[in-house]
Amino acid sequence: MNIRLFTAIAAIVAVSMPSHAKGVADIPPGKEGGAFADSTLRLDYTFCGDACGQQIFVDELSMSPRWYGRRHRLDELPLKGNGQLTVCSHATGDTLYRHSFSTLFQEWLATAEAKQTRRSFENVFLIPMPRQMVDVHVQLTDFHDSVTAQLTHTVDPDDILIRRKGFDSHTPYTTLQQPADSTHAIRIAYVAEGYTKDEMELFRSDCREAMEALFEHEPFGQMRSRFGIIAVESASEDSGTSIPHRGMWKRTALASHFDTFYSNRYLTTLHLKRLHDVLSGTPYEHIIILVNTDEYGGGGIYNSYNLSYTRGTQFHPVVVHEFGHSFGGLGDEYAYGDDDPMYFSDTEPWEPNLTTRHDFSRKWQNLIDAGKASLFEGGGYQKHGVWRGAENCRMKTNEEREFCAVCQQALQRLILFYTE
Repeated sequence: MNIRLFTAIAAIVAVSMPSHAKGVADIPPGKEGGAFADSTLRLDYTFCGDACGQQIFVDELSMSPRWYGRRHRLDELPLKGNGQLTVCSHATGDTLYRHSFSTLFQEWLATAEAKQTRRSFENVFLIPMPRQMVDVHVQLTDFHDSVTAQLTHTVDPDDILIRRKGFDSHTPYTTLQQPADSTHAIRIAYVAEGYTKDEMELFRSDCREAMEALFEHEPFGQMRSRFGIIAVESASEDSGTSIPHRGMWKRTALASHFDTFYSNRYLTTLHLKRLHDVLSGTPYEHIIILVNTDEYGGGGIYNSYNLSYTRGTQFHPVVVHEFGHSFGGLGDEYAYGDDDPMYFSDTEPWEPNLTTRHDFSRKWQNLIDAGKASLFEGGGYQKHGVWRGAENCRMKTNEEREFCAVCQQALQRLILFYTE
């Protein structure tokens, strides 16, 4: 996209982003004062159930050194997601930290299997380490934005059963880029999957390729200095990944596989605890898993992780597209049909680049007014009833070289939220 259009979007975003004074929930640069210490509390949960009902259970709590998430605007949400986590002071009830997310579990609830089988899924969330007792509230919502499951539990930071991880050792990693300001930065970790110990130089090369591919796209290129990036060298016994429809099963660091929900190209891992164990003690917040395979595919889940194949001609567009999901919360803009819909006329999608026109004015009406976008029917896998902002976009097709103006605006708003 040309610089004039990017500058126009930047001006619009600058006007629409609210200012935020430093509050009690902010994490100070030092280690003294405030509601949180400069370390990370990891919350492991089990989400389970079926299409008829879901439940949330606490699994395990652990602590790791340093906090690498946002240090400001902790009690705000940039996007709604399909679930939310809220941390409140146990003593006063004040909201200290909020986080939104989507999960593979909630995606699975829309499958035929979920109508007849109960399953459990691991989920892991990171919050800054509280100095005093807090109440943590977790809730999941459905496609109509109704709460389907929720849990509240109390965390005592002095609990002797909170494990310490990443203090004495951590997975080797290479720093690819340091942010200009470490207290206003977005941390990305590339994680090796299906690379043996002898293939780590190949992994580091793939990481550099993926990084440069991302920064070739706006608004990432213009805001590159706000990102810190590492390559985490988690070695696998076998090279590659599992491909069930070929009868191929590999011993890999994260046990990733294709055929998620019986979709050949859907590449995921169900082992989120293993993933975060690999990352314990490293500077990370957002996760990109590079998979050493020439089988085409990938997957991305908002504020969880994304995976991309690496050994094919579509590696660059796929890894950028999947980061649009996992970091930006962007929805897919292509359509399959209208069977098993995920979007409905009575509910506005939380994804910033899709609309059912139920509550559209706060999305990209400003870009329509400026002649930078429009409304095109078809998106969110549906041919009808869902609209996107441009004919083509990186979130619609691998052949399109850029994010559209709508997606660029959404991504820039997120980057500013995390780093301003």
